[in-house]
Amino acid sequence: MARHDIQSFWLRYVSPFMLLVATMDMASAVTHYSIPEEMEEHAVVASLASDLGLDVRSLYKRKMRIDAVANKKYIDINKDTGELFILEKIDREILCPLRTTTSCYLKLDAAIEDPIRMFNIEVEILDINDNAPHFRRETMHLDISESSPMGERFSLNNAVDPDVGVNSLKDYHLSSSEHFAIEIQTGRDGSKFADLILKKTLDREAQAVHRLVLTAVDGGVPARSGTANIVVRVLDVNDNAPSFDKENYKIELMENSPIGSLVIKMNATDRDEGSNSEIMYSYSLYTSEKTQNMFSLNPDSGEVRVKEMINYEDFKIYDMEIIATDKSPNPLSGLCKVTILVTDMNDNHPEISIKSFQSPIKENAPIDTVIAVISVSDKDSGDNGFVDLTIPASMPFKLRESSDNYFELLISEPLDREKVPEYDITFTVTDRGSPPLSDNETMTLELLDVNDNVPQFPQSFYTIRVMENNAPGALLDSLTAYDPDLHENQYLVYFIIEREIANTSMSMLFSISPENGKLYALKTFDHEIEKEFLFHIEARDSGVPPLSSNVTVHIIIVDQNDNTPVIVSPWRAHGSVVEEKIPRSTDKGSLVSKVIAIDGDSVLNSRITYQFLQVTDATLFSLDQYNGEIRTMRMFSYRDPRLQRLVVVAKDNGEPALSATVTIKLSTVETAVKAYSDMTEVPLEYDIFSDLNLYLVIGLGSVSFLLLITILVTIVLKCQKPKSSKAAPPCRNSVVSERNSFADSTLVSNDAYWYSMFLAETRKGKLVVRQPAPKGSRYIVSSLPRSTGLTETSGSAPSTLQYPK
Repeated sequence: MARHDIQSFWLRYVSPFMLLVATMDMASAVTHYSIPEEMEEHAVVASLASDLGLDVRSLYKRKMRIDAVANKKYIDINKDTGELFILEKIDREILCPLRTTTSCYLKLDAAIEDPIRMFNIEVEILDINDNAPHFRRETMHLDISESSPMGERFSLNNAVDPDVGVNSLKDYHLSSSEHFAIEIQTGRDGSKFADLILKKTLDREAQAVHRLVLTAVDGGVPARSGTANIVVRVLDVNDNAPSFDKENYKIELMENSPIGSLVIKMNATDRDEGSNSEIMYSYSLYTSEKTQNMFSLNPDSGEVRVKEMINYEDFKIYDMEIIATDKSPNPLSGLCKVTILVTDMNDNHPEISIKSFQSPIKENAPIDTVIAVISVSDKDSGDNGFVDLTIPASMPFKLRESSDNYFELLISEPLDREKVPEYDITFTVTDRGSPPLSDNETMTLELLDVNDNVPQFPQSFYTIRVMENNAPGALLDSLTAYDPDLHENQYLVYFIIEREIANTSMSMLFSISPENGKLYALKTFDHEIEKEFLFHIEARDSGVPPLSSNVTVHIIIVDQNDNTPVIVSPWRAHGSVVEEKIPRSTDKGSLVSKVIAIDGDSVLNSRITYQFLQVTDATLFSLDQYNGEIRTMRMFSYRDPRLQRLVVVAKDNGEPALSATVTIKLSTVETAVKAYSDMTEVPLEYDIFSDLNLYLVIGLGSVSFLLLITILVTIVLKCQKPKSSKAAPPCRNSVVSERNSFADSTLVSNDAYWYSMFLAETRKGKLVVRQPAPKGSRYIVSSLPRSTGLTETSGSAPSTLQYPK
């Protein structure tokens, strides 16, 4: 049951009848109350005013108060109801930390005026089971010897429970164990202790560590508990003797085994630990002195090795007894027997002798060149005296027998010092005995270098990016070649292969260090003039004859934003203002002017955007930031000033960005309003009932009256005499197009094209006026100097622009 549930149970059932008992001790005039600890704040303890016989309505007037005598003020009085209530939650274990008594009291003084009266109040704080037992140490370590007798006791740390009475520590429990149990002891103060009892002897070899859990349980309802771990480490005693894998060993040993050869490694084990498991090996008294002289025994590792030369003809069998003893103060030992059987063998090794040897040799020595002469021999007879001479198969050499037991070493494959600078040639001679014996000898053959390798660059093509406006003498890159030859054959010299570009030699533009291949720029490059260079660099060694190779170098001059945009349209003298005229009746969206700027840089640095820097009326004009077109955003009103000043900035995309500006003064023209506004497009007129359509109607009517031949003749006549439409095809340069009689006909040309022509002619100093012609006629528009008026001609020819000659 949780602490909150206990308090609820106490307040609901027990408190009204038992715990909140107010008794008046008339002799001592002390009012007693009993409450449980951990009551919630503002919980009612008792009706103090009623218990003292005071009128609740007079508490405020008589200034009743509660004072704590010696403790913190945990309880106060509600002057409205006369009830004592919990001011702060009470923890009995903090209020009464000493456990010398099970009672805990909170003494209070109640004072009231008019007249002054004092009351002594004593509140007993009853304990609840709100604390679980706990151990001071969560893990207890015990070292117990495996020789400890049954029934031996071992003290354990006791648990502590701050609660009192039935809620205090009651019992201990130990986890299941076949070797241990606990016995509980009670002290004079009622505290309980647990002793660990050994109920079965320990065996460290069976289990070296025992892990137990000790649980302390209190007497509360519900009960609370705490645990601690007990780690028992079993201490070893020397109760196990060393033992061998087998009692008898039989070993076969070839005669003439090398001194120090391992015969057998004894392996005795001891289940104890520490010094009790450390083993020493020795011969027993039953091992003969001759055997001990022929074989050595390592006392620590148990290795039996050959001590003297073994000869099958002298002695065929050796017997020995080996004792393994531990290093305990009271040592124990084990014994085994070893029998060594000596087997006969081919005990004369073949011999090898190098009679002549030529080293070093040049790496370009021809195949079948004799390098060395070798002789072999064997003192044995029969098959044991026949010998074979071999060399490693992976080497570029071969053996050729020249006479009995004489061999020549020849070159079998081309040699390459750069791949293998020297060869360690091992000659192995083996007889045909059983088992065969062999001997070997190694000689080192050194190769002399010849100039047979061309210098090699890591790359066949170098691309070097150089930022324009570089400083003369700047390092561009290091072009280092590699030559695997030695000495002077690997010393390289670098130079630029001469090549002229635009009557300029490469050596005047670039320089390369002959020693280390570092490439330098000799001048400052301009991307707008020189974008790239392509030339070759040669690396030549110092051999005789010299070898060389070259590599292609591609120099790319990287652009910098070092050119300011130049405004080419509208054209104006340097620093002057561009003046334009525009009719006040110009429609919304009409093209006013177009700013065009160019930038000598490339790629992103030359990408230009346009912006208004200043504008008289921001609601009247718009500027396309990409193509520089200035258009009207609305029609002119009578309130708009006649002069409009536009400052356009053309800015590139470089970092930092460069820019240029142009100022355009626009003046509105009233005289051209009517002429410009009346220039409506004349719709193209298409005659629905053309001659071709008439023939088709007649042909369709004839189908019902004429035979098939008549129909075919009619189709032939129709194909031979087609009638074209009277509608003139639209011309690319036409200013005005015709309309047909239908209202929804398509507009062929538009005012935008006319207005672009208007602006172009106006900039040339000419006055261009567009006037309507009589119905059914075409326009002929002429451009004249500003002093000359516009002439109008009507006719059926397509519209053209005529300039004065």
